[in-house]
Amino acid sequence: MMRPENPASYRKIRQKGQLEREKDDEMDHPDSRPIRRADLGASSTWTRREFFKGIGAAGALAFWPDWLRAGEEPAEKVAFVTGDIYSRHDTGEFAYESAKRLRAVGDRLERDGLLPRLLRVEPRRAGLEWIETVHTPGYVETVKKDVESGAHQLSTGHTLISRESYDVALWAAGGVLAACDQVMDGGAGHAFCAVRPPGHHASTEVGTGFCIFNNAAVAARYLQKKHGLDRVLIIDWDLHHGNGTQDIFYRDGSVFYFSTHQWPWYPWTGSAEETGEGAGKGATLNVPLPAGSGDSEFVEAYEGKLRPAMDRFRPDFVLISAGFDSRTADPLGRFRVTDDGFRRLTEIALAIARDHASGRLVSVLEGGYNLPGLASAVSAHVETLLRGR
Repeated sequence: MMRPENPASYRKIRQKGQLEREKDDEMDHPDSRPIRRADLGASSTWTRREFFKGIGAAGALAFWPDWLRAGEEPAEKVAFVTGDIYSRHDTGEFAYESAKRLRAVGDRLERDGLLPRLLRVEPRRAGLEWIETVHTPGYVETVKKDVESGAHQLSTGHTLISRESYDVALWAAGGVLAACDQVMDGGAGHAFCAVRPPGHHASTEVGTGFCIFNNAAVAARYLQKKHGLDRVLIIDWDLHHGNGTQDIFYRDGSVFYFSTHQWPWYPWTGSAEETGEGAGKGATLNVPLPAGSGDSEFVEAYEGKLRPAMDRFRPDFVLISAGFDSRTADPLGRFRVTDDGFRRLTEIALAIARDHASGRLVSVLEGGYNLPGLASAVSAHVETLLRGR
């Protein structure tokens, strides 16, 4: 962004609300480059003192991010889970769901100066005792055999696999569990997990739609069984309905599943009439939306339907299946949600977490296949998590 020569003038202009945030790609000038890990050292978080020690006051004026001005610190500590392990789920160079997605996200978070503000949490491998809280042992064995056989796709559905996909899928679920532990133990208020393969199409016995194990569903059961929570909310704003998540909890009233998704569209589930069965009746809330829907339709659904439902359900923890294929220009759908729209949805999720769940929230990457759009939307989402409201 352009800055006045005099920092005092810059502050004055900002106070008047006349300086706009840079939107996308004009980041080449050295005065506009965000703070990078190489500038400040190898630690996961950096204090004000370490910042000035690393580049000095003169250098600070060249970067001068908002959270260092006027004595401000990030409103919330946000954990960030990712790792090189996730690139070893090799789906090929031309697949929509590929390792390029996480590289694009990491590059954009660094470029926008957000990485230094995040608390890095290392992922771990989930034990089968947690995977099998939502998946049958038979399905887990099928995945293992498919991978060991050298197959290029799961036998249960359209999910590309490679020789390490079984293990990587365990690490994807385990990364989300590590984030949940960090939040539950008070090390962070919120977390974002850039893991793959995604999970919300994986049901108890079927993996499909790029998914192997249902990361968010495993996390919900883990929070209940390991941490003793009663009620968990899963918000799913992916373009596609999370049929796997719905299936897992359809008869369980302790996990509330809320989804906005393009309709009609793959996987052809998620009508408004699907509201749960038995003990789970009323704990599934689907808001199918037509192609072309954007920020206003999404915000109306979240404010008008989700928030009142949560005032009744009162979750102890909020999980987000954060699919950014709902963003405008994604190749697999026709929604028109903008980065500002994702900021607003994040704010609503944070408000629900504050009102009912002591602020506890973990967000898990699902879809998003336009790489620049995915990266930009994730950056907006993470920035809002850092603000905490």
